[in-house]
Amino acid sequence: MLSTSFAAFERSLSRNKPPAGLSPALVALWWASKGDWDTAHGIVMDEDGKDCAWVHAYLHRVEADLSNARYWYNRANQPVANCALATELRAITTALLGAHGRRRRSS
Repeated sequence: MLSTSFAAFERSLSRNKPPAGLSPALVALWWASKGDWDTAHGIVMDEDGKDCAWVHAYLHRVEADLSNARYWYNRANQPVANCALATELRAITTALLGAHGRRRRSS
């Protein structure tokens, strides 16, 4: 199980597979962080919920499909990002890791 810190998430990128116990949105971000857009996109395409919609928006922004990204930001109830992609990746990952940690502690 991964700790809820961004640093631990970054360290896990040296592995071949994402850490066990991550939410689908975090698994998709893990693959996106490794440069595997297709795998990341496949994960969020198969999932519902605002977290996956937010990651989906980010992924379409990565490929410069801004109209599609806007659609997914709306589904995620998030503002359309206009910061650097790396900044957004870190912000989404940090937010979702925090939510992941809160869910783990309450179970």
